[in-house]
This record gives sequence, C-alpha cells and structure tokens, in this order.
Amino acid sequence: METTKKAIILFSGGLDSTTCLAYAKSLGFDCHALSFRYGQRHAVELEAAKQIAQALDARHIIVDLPISQFGGSALTDSDLPVPAHQENSEIPVTYVPARNTIFLSFALGWAEVLETYDIFIGVSAVDYSGYPDCRPEFIEAFQKLANLATKTGIEEERFRIQTPLIHLSKAQTIQLGTELGVDYSMTISCYQANEKGEACGQCDSCVLRKKGFADAGLVDVTRYVH
Repeated sequence: METTKKAIILFSGGLDSTTCLAYAKSLGFDCHALSFRYGQRHAVELEAAKQIAQALDARHIIVDLPISQFGGSALTDSDLPVPAHQENSEIPVTYVPARNTIFLSFALGWAEVLETYDIFIGVSAVDYSGYPDCRPEFIEAFQKLANLATKTGIEEERFRIQTPLIHLSKAQTIQLGTELGVDYSMTISCYQANEKGEACGQCDSCVLRKKGFADAGLVDVTRYVH
C-alpha cells in the first residue's frame, strides 16, 4: 500500500539527519530530503547525502544558498580555523549565523508547495555544541511562526516541526538509528572532512560522535584521516 503522507527532512548527510530520515521513514512518511550547498568547507557531506537518500529511497534535492558570502563562521570562512573540541559554555565559532532559521524557512516554503505539514530536523539539545537554534524554545517559536506566516497554516492544517532527537543523547541517537538499520559508515559529520570524506577526529562534531559510539557500546565506523 502506498503511503500518502509526505514529510520534508532537513538533510546534511550527517549522523543526526540520517537518523531523522530513517525515523521518518519508519513512521510511514514519503520522505523528501532537503540539503543545502551553502559554502560549507565540508561540502563533501553532500555526496554522502546523495548516496544515503538513494539508499533510503527518499527524494532528494540540493539547494544552492551561498550564505558563506556573509562569513562569520569557521564553517563558511576559510580565514577562520575550525577549533578543536573544548569544554565550555561559549557558543563556538563553528556556529553559522541563523542557519537553522534559514533552512527551516526554505523547508516551509517547499512544504506548502508539496501540501505536506511535517518538517523533520535532527537537532539535539543534549549532546550538542550549544548552538541557540538547536533548543526546544527555538523550535516552538518557529512552529508558531510557520502557522502564522503561511496560507496553509491559516486556511488548512497546522505545520509540525518534528524533532525526534531533541531530548536524546548522541548515544541514544546512534542506538535508535542502529535499530532502524542505519549504516553510519555512509554518514559524514566532521566540520572539516577531506575530499575522501575522512574525519579530523578533533572538532566538536567528531568528538561528540566518537563519544556517542563509545557510550552506546558500539564500534565507531567513522573513517578518520589518521
């Protein structure tokens, strides 16, 4: 029996968004994966996204969005080095200004065209780098905006910003994905992965990912430079 409900999944090709895509599929959604080429230094993640979307039978589009013109982030400005992981409460230089707000806005526009009401985003407020646009308060505020600012939200059905990972640790996310059959060796999370997709092992994303596999008691299948 064909599924009739559609969902948009913000999809980078990383560990979290891949788990999110697999989870949405497990709920019976016809998944539409949305990726962005935004001038990120780890653009190799988009090759992973293509392969994973194909493997999970999801429609996939990549939107060119050169917000790197603004700079302001080590992920989009080559003059700013990606720092090694540090344990502190400061928002790191890898924060991309307003990124999730921008990405969700594009997803919202596509959702109106597709006449679908569910948008999935793989944010977590547990094991994360302290980015303000990963918090539950932000998601709640954007969902309210989505239903105030759109024809669909006013005249038809309310949009739902789905965040299945938001209260999960990285280990719990990996355990969930493993149960859903995710092949994490296909995913790329590193902020400065090389052209082969090999991870640095030192950045925030790498350290959180390594810790997640260790805490989950699973073999880390990530390909590292060294």
